[in-house]
Amino acid sequence: MSNSIMALEATEAPTRIAEQLAANAATVEQVVAQIRQRGPKFVYMVGRGSSDHAGVFAKYLIEIELGLPVAAAAPSIASVYNKTLQLADALVLVISQSGRSPDILAQVEMAKRSGAMVVALVNDTSSPLAEQAHFVLPLHVGAEKAVAATKSYLATLSAILQLVAVWSGNKALQQAVLQLPQSLAAAIALPAQLTAEALNNVAHLVVLGRGLGYAIAREIALKLKEVCGIHAEAFSSAEFLHGPVTLVKNQFAIVDVTVEDETLNAHRAQIADVQSRGAAVVQLHHRAVVADARVLPLLILQRFYLDVEVVARRRGINPDAPPGLNKVTKTV
Repeated sequence: MSNSIMALEATEAPTRIAEQLAANAATVEQVVAQIRQRGPKFVYMVGRGSSDHAGVFAKYLIEIELGLPVAAAAPSIASVYNKTLQLADALVLVISQSGRSPDILAQVEMAKRSGAMVVALVNDTSSPLAEQAHFVLPLHVGAEKAVAATKSYLATLSAILQLVAVWSGNKALQQAVLQLPQSLAAAIALPAQLTAEALNNVAHLVVLGRGLGYAIAREIALKLKEVCGIHAEAFSSAEFLHGPVTLVKNQFAIVDVTVEDETLNAHRAQIADVQSRGAAVVQLHHRAVVADARVLPLLILQRFYLDVEVVARRRGINPDAPPGLNKVTKTV
């Protein structure tokens, strides 16, 4: 095991998430009671970077489990264009590790002014975001020192899962969330899936997933850019066939994010299509760990974070200090 900060923090995730689920249980019940009382007609997601990718996961999960439409915020609407949206009927979920970016805070102010209920998922509970939101679900992961988020991202997804499991009343999902720390620990024990050898001489690649798999494909692509200096773009495997598939030529590199849920057969058919065109495919999966379909993407990410850290070091890159990046990014 590497002693990089990134690897150590990624390995902390099961323990931190166990603490988070216990600490937030009562607050989640309070939040859900308020949501049910207000009866929002849609959910409005606010976040940047990895937090925005977590919002995509939340979109799929909420629409699947609750049938409520989810829209992604354009933060500049409030901070740059100085406009107020009609959000009185919305549940606003704001995701941020630091809780200090001006454009995110402007969204919170705008949402509250319009009459929305604002729930923040944030790691820094002393932040302005935590102070301004109506409710706070802390990530409880402690300080995250590596530039590339790992444990905080997984904890964001676990917080979303816990909220949706209680809100939906899905008992099977609630049990799967309680067992999530053990499932993540099992994923850590899996053999490496993404290797430096598979990415030798690779400067550009595509990450393909479907549904919740696509949601984490966006985070995987971001980490390949941040940590390894590889130009990686994420697509829904269905969307990729609508034009971008023309990129595929002999040995074109594709990372396949396979989640064994309702999307499996369609996704496999789409991966078979790109393989028939000559793509070189690396598969990320969770096969050796049995868990509820909704938590499977987190298991893939847990293993990936450890693998991508090794790939970075093999490529001569310090995973704790990717060139040109800072831990906290403030945008307007």
